[in-house]
Amino acid sequence: MDNRELTENEVLKIMEGYGNDPQQLIAVLLDIQAASGRNYVDRQWAELVSAVLGLPLSKVFDVLTFYSMFSITPRGEYLIEICESAPCHFDRAEQVLGWFEGAAGIKVGQTSADGKITLARTSCVGACDTGPAVKIGDGVFGSLDEEKVRTLVQRCREGNLHEVCGCLN
Repeated sequence: MDNRELTENEVLKIMEGYGNDPQQLIAVLLDIQAASGRNYVDRQWAELVSAVLGLPLSKVFDVLTFYSMFSITPRGEYLIEICESAPCHFDRAEQVLGWFEGAAGIKVGQTSADGKITLARTSCVGACDTGPAVKIGDGVFGSLDEEKVRTLVQRCREGNLHEVCGCLN
């Protein structure tokens, strides 16, 4: 992602790619969020989606605020979601969270000054056997120790997370 502004034509093209089908609302919003450069759906794009797809704005915001994968406020390029399910919780999740906060220099719910990283908690990421686990973008990382956490944060800052081993996907 980059920090440039998304244009109306780009948003319209995303919707056209789904045939301007209101049944594709979640897919449309996910693509807009990914293209935003800040990992969120701006109000102006929610309004445009509402108008073009013929959906009430409240329906669009219901989706944006119900599903944890969406945000209506800017986030970091890399959203690091630390699992807080019971298995991870009992397997050092709080310690892992502390490692991420220390390595990133921010607390949960905050975004780093460089706009690269946002830390969040999430429910189960489906990696209970390798917990504690985190989800970063589409990747799930487990069996974390302090060194792996520092490496993940550094790779996010450098923009080359794909080079890190340990991804379960």
